[in-house]
Amino acid sequence: MRRPWRVAVVGGGITGLAAAVRLRDRAPAGTEITVYEQSGALGGKLRTGELAGQAVEFGAESFLMRDPAGAESAAVSLVRRLGLADEIVHPTVGQAALAVDGGLRPVPGGTLVGVPGDLAKVAAVATPAAQADRDGGRPLLGPDEDVAVGVLVRRRLGDQVVDRLVDPILGGVYAGRADDLSLVTTMPALARAARVEHTLVGAVRAAQAAAPRAPGTPVFGTLAGGLSTLVEAAATASGAIIRRDAAVRELHPTATGWRLVVGPTREPELVEADAVLLAVPARPAARLLAGPASEVAVALAGLDYASVALITMALPQPELPELSGFLVPATEGLLIKASTFFTTKWGHLRRADGLALVRASVGRYGDETSLQLTDDDLVATVHRELSKVLGTPLPTPVASHVQRWGGALPQYAPGHLDRVAAARTALRAAHPTLALAGAGYDGVGIPVCVRSGETAAEEIITALGGSGS
Repeated sequence: MRRPWRVAVVGGGITGLAAAVRLRDRAPAGTEITVYEQSGALGGKLRTGELAGQAVEFGAESFLMRDPAGAESAAVSLVRRLGLADEIVHPTVGQAALAVDGGLRPVPGGTLVGVPGDLAKVAAVATPAAQADRDGGRPLLGPDEDVAVGVLVRRRLGDQVVDRLVDPILGGVYAGRADDLSLVTTMPALARAARVEHTLVGAVRAAQAAAPRAPGTPVFGTLAGGLSTLVEAAATASGAIIRRDAAVRELHPTATGWRLVVGPTREPELVEADAVLLAVPARPAARLLAGPASEVAVALAGLDYASVALITMALPQPELPELSGFLVPATEGLLIKASTFFTTKWGHLRRADGLALVRASVGRYGDETSLQLTDDDLVATVHRELSKVLGTPLPTPVASHVQRWGGALPQYAPGHLDRVAAARTALRAAHPTLALAGAGYDGVGIPVCVRSGETAAEEIITALGGSGS
């Protein structure tokens, strides 16, 4: 009689939990799923906390409602699967601004991650070098070409469009710089269009037309009870054994599957599994793969990450503009790179007493000395800079919180997806019951992480089914 499968999921972030749910839904009844999380908390970068008596996100705050093709995103599908669809809420204020030349200017419409499809619409923020975006008689990119976003946009539209629009928007998402980040990985729709179109403006318009959005439909959503409710519901629905404070330190292939070394060096626990799904950042994954797949480990170890800090303040009745927040170009010389007015952006968070929750992010890839400041100094600096940008002194916070996320955001150099595909192909050939998932490989954002985990789970199921285990 065939014994039930045993699957180890290493990493208890949303990627690993989504994988565990998919395993529970699709694997044979009786499959034993164990999630190993080295910290004491599940959820990874999804963490709902409390400040001044109110729930607030100390990590990711929302998810995209649609995928690039216009269908329901993987995050929304998971929310529905977990019975939380009625908890979805949307921003009540969607307009954001850019801090440019000492003032706030609305983020112009008609752009794709800051790259304009209509040059006239961005004139208030940046002056495009329109004459450079001429039709050269051939597509912008070759069939397999990848370039840094900033390299392409600077060449076609000039420095101001990159420095004042694209770089702050990409920086808000990746804490990286447009001149370093892969176009194919961070802006896949634009990359596809650039393989056909002869001008950058034309490529933006083609990418937008390929995934039209009905007017008035929300772009983002979150859960009224906080994103930690998604984490908790996924953990429960997976039916997995949840092991917190359980670091997986080694991974060894065996004749029948895998042996995991778990826990402290002095008292290691040896665990047998038929398959392993690694849902951890690239460098921890590389350490685990150093023995069983050394070439793959070397490839993964080359992926770098940026560290950030999120500073949230509770402010009594501040004078805030009716904006969701603002982004800060690096050329402005400020410590903060973005700010979100939580209680303005999200109507369900507004308070009758006028207390406002405002969050700012600090830390750019390659320039992370600001993160060496103490928590108190970070709060004081953010408070001062916010007051400067808003042009009015903000009241003294009644409470504040500093959340540091070390090595939180992957930095995707050009060619990233090809390198990941090659690593996965090699791993699949040598060890089909070992799969990789997560932001380090497939991109940032809750929907991408959910889909990555689900896809890896399907690979594991196929491999185990095909092996006759």
